[in-house]
Amino acid sequence: MIKRTLVRLSTLAVLLAAATAASAHTGHGTHHLMEGLAHPFGLDHLLAMLAVGVWSASALQGAQRWAGPASFLAAMTAGAALGALGLALPFAEVGIAASVAVLGVMLLAGRQMPAPAGLVLIALAASLHGLAHGAEMPMSDSFGGSFAGSFAAYAAGFGLTTAALHVAGVGLGTVLARAQAWVWRSAALATTAAGLALMARA
Repeated sequence: MIKRTLVRLSTLAVLLAAATAASAHTGHGTHHLMEGLAHPFGLDHLLAMLAVGVWSASALQGAQRWAGPASFLAAMTAGAALGALGLALPFAEVGIAASVAVLGVMLLAGRQMPAPAGLVLIALAASLHGLAHGAEMPMSDSFGGSFAGSFAAYAAGFGLTTAALHVAGVGLGTVLARAQAWVWRSAALATTAAGLALMARA
């Protein structure tokens, strides 16, 4: 039963990633709720958000396991607001890809990673992802009366999808914790490798 669930979740993640990897940050609107809902399914965002949930399920105990997703959501929203206001960092795409690799290493470390350090790394990763989200808001909107409404709808969309992916990650982490150790290590190494591959392409 556990293996069957793991296969289904992994297959869903791969299909979603493959279907949207080519349009992770471009080719979509940034004005409406539905556009925000669709945006986080880019490969880098998808892997990072699932990894946050998986790590939280394994490294944190009880209700504290939601601290990882909560930290990610808060930092991502703040980063998106700064990005929409024009803040840009050099090599942001490389940083986002690197965050996926770092989260993969965190999965390998599991409970050996101190929780405060893990939450700080999650917040840093989330701020980069948020900047990417916010930076895609058209500059013309930044000076128009509709900017606040557009940003709020877009942010609500990608926030809801992010939260859903975190929940899926926590569920996946719970399943992986019951599987054999090699399954967990394989998932962690695959996440790290995907992050390194994304860095090479960034």
